[in-house]
Amino acid sequence: MKRRGFLAGATAFTATPAAARPSMPLHNTPRRLLSPPFVDGGGRELTLEDFRGRVVLLNMWATWCPPCREEMPTLDRLQARLGGTDFHVLPLSIDRAGLDPVRRFYDEIGIRHLDMYLAEELRAMLAFGAVGLPTTILINREGQEIARLVGPAEWDSPQAVAQFQSVISHGRN
Repeated sequence: MKRRGFLAGATAFTATPAAARPSMPLHNTPRRLLSPPFVDGGGRELTLEDFRGRVVLLNMWATWCPPCREEMPTLDRLQARLGGTDFHVLPLSIDRAGLDPVRRFYDEIGIRHLDMYLAEELRAMLAFGAVGLPTTILINREGQEIARLVGPAEWDSPQAVAQFQSVISHGRN
C-alpha cells in the first residue's frame, strides 16, 4: 500500500519481527498523558478520561502499516484473555480514510474481541508523542503513561500477559 505521510520512514525503521521485541519497559514514575478526542466504531467521541479506572493498552496503528497488521491478532487475543472492567486494549487507528478500512481489515483477518477507535493522524501523533507505528502505551488506572514500546510485539505472549496481570493486580502507579 502506498503511504503519503511523514510516518512511512519511521514505520519502516521500527519494523522488526514482533518476536524479537522486548517486553514493555516500565517508567520509573508515571507520566502525564494528553488525550486528543477520538471516536469509537459507533461514531461516539471519547478521550482517555472515558477509560479512567481501567488499565489501558493503547496501540496506535494503521491498516497501511505492515508491522501493525502483523500484531493485531495478538492484541485481539490479549483482549479476549484479559479484557474487562480492569483492562482494555484500545487499538487507535489513524487511518485517514476513516473507519471503513478498519472494518474491512477486522473482517479480513477475523478480529472479534477488539473495539474500533479512530483519531486524526497528526493530532494523535503529536498528543501521544509517537514517532513511528505501531506505538503502544500502557496507561494506569489514573490515566498516566507507565510504559511505552515503539514497534510490533507479541502482546499475548506469556511474558506480556504476566506483565499486564501484574500491573492490573498491583495497580502500579
